[in-house]
Amino acid sequence: MMSITQAPHGMNVVVETEDSVIIGRLGKLEGDQVNMHHAAVFQVTAGESTEELIRHTAKYGVPVEHVDLSFDTQFIRRVRKLGDVPKGA
Repeated sequence: MMSITQAPHGMNVVVETEDSVIIGRLGKLEGDQVNMHHAAVFQVTAGESTEELIRHTAKYGVPVEHVDLSFDTQFIRRVRKLGDVPKGA
């Protein structure tokens, strides 16, 4: 599994946290903060499967909600390249 420090800057990534999925272009890490560009944030409830949502975004693109977005690295559970995600139907 890739950590946020190993993720390639400038690439679209999927960041899964305790309560959301954030998809966008990875910017700089500044201390405990991650900067992303052209990002979308999807809120999820406990036990909700996010894979279909992530695959849909991989196929059709990121519905940009935030030109620039910063968030804390503390709650990150999983990071992966959006290009590595199988495309949805």
